[in-house]
Amino acid sequence: MTAKIEFFMTYPYISVIVPTYRREEPLKDTLSDLLKQDYPAFEVLVVDQTPTHTPDIQTYLEQLSNHQKIRWFRVNWASLPGARNYGIRQAQGEIILFIDDDVQLPEGYLNAHARNYLSNADIGGVAGRVFDRMKLADSQKVNSSDSPYVIEDLPPQAMDPGIAWYYIDLVHTIKPQQVISARGCNMSFRREIFTKYGIGFDERFRGNAVREESDLCLRIRKSGYKIWYDPQAYLVHLGEESGGCHDISTRSLQYQLTFYHNHFLMALKNLTFNEQLRLYAKLFDCHVLGNPPCNKSGSPIKVFSRGIFYSLGFLDALKTQIMSLWNDGQIYSREEQVPDSNPNPDELKEKKNHENISS
Repeated sequence: MTAKIEFFMTYPYISVIVPTYRREEPLKDTLSDLLKQDYPAFEVLVVDQTPTHTPDIQTYLEQLSNHQKIRWFRVNWASLPGARNYGIRQAQGEIILFIDDDVQLPEGYLNAHARNYLSNADIGGVAGRVFDRMKLADSQKVNSSDSPYVIEDLPPQAMDPGIAWYYIDLVHTIKPQQVISARGCNMSFRREIFTKYGIGFDERFRGNAVREESDLCLRIRKSGYKIWYDPQAYLVHLGEESGGCHDISTRSLQYQLTFYHNHFLMALKNLTFNEQLRLYAKLFDCHVLGNPPCNKSGSPIKVFSRGIFYSLGFLDALKTQIMSLWNDGQIYSREEQVPDSNPNPDELKEKKNHENISS
C-alpha cells in the first residue's frame, strides 16, 4: 500500500488534449486506447470541431462524458492551433499532452512521457516517437539492405533552426536526445510553458496547420527549457486520408498555398536573416525543384506551378507578419470564453490519492 501511495504522490497529473474534426471510428479507437492507460492521474479533453457525428459516435461520446471518462468540449469552428489553445485553457494537469484523433497507443504510453519530467527539471517538453505509416513505407522503399532503417544520433543540422526540418527524424530515431521540435501528434509540455511564460499556439497557422508545433517549440527555447526526444514515448499515427483538424486534400490548391505560407511564417517569426535564407533555399530545392528528400516530379510544368505557390506563400506570410503589428491573429482564443477558475492540480492529485487509498 505504501508503494502505491508514493506512486500517486510522485507522478504528475496529465491533461491529454485530443482535438478532433470530422473523425468517427478513428476517434473512438483513439479514446479507447487512451482510457486503457495504466496511469494514476490523468484527464482526457476532447475538443470537438465536428458539426454532426454519426449516431453511434454521438452516443459513445455522450456516454463517456456522462460517466466522466472524458471532458467533451464542442466548438463551432475548425482550427488545430485554436483547438489546442482551447484545451490548454481548460486543462487541469501539470503536464499538457497532445495527440491526434487517429493514433494507436501502446500500454505505458503516459508513463513514458511522465518519467522524463521526473528525471530532469530542465526538460520543458517531450517529443515522442511516431510510427508513421507513410514515412515508414517510404524509408523501406529506399533502403536497399534487409536491415530496418534506423538512426541513433541525429546529425548536427537537426539542431539548426534554418534547416533542421529536413534532418530531424522522429520516425526512425531510436536513441533519446535533445531535439529542436516535436511532432504535433505526439508531444507534451510542462503547464508553466503556457502559463508562466505565456507561450501558446499561433492561430494564424492555417489549413493543415503544418509548422505550428515547430513555431511553438522555437519559442520555447526562450524559456530556457529544452525539448527531449524519448523513443519509448511512441505511438502509431494512422494518417487517415479524410477528417482531422485540417481536412484539406494535399493535392488541393489551398493546401499548397497554406503549406508555403506556414513555413514562411514560422521563419519570419523566429529565425535570423541568415537562418531564413537557408530555410528558403532548402524549401525551394526540396519542395519546388523536387530534389531529395522530397523526391517530387521534375516536370518543368510542375516545377513552375510549385514555384508559383512558393512565391505566393511567401507574399501571403509577409502580409500576415505585417498585420501582426496590430492584430495577433488569435481569433478563436478571443472568441471563446472559458471559466475563470480551474481546480488546482495539487488538489486534484490529493483527491485521486484519497479515492484510491479508500478503495
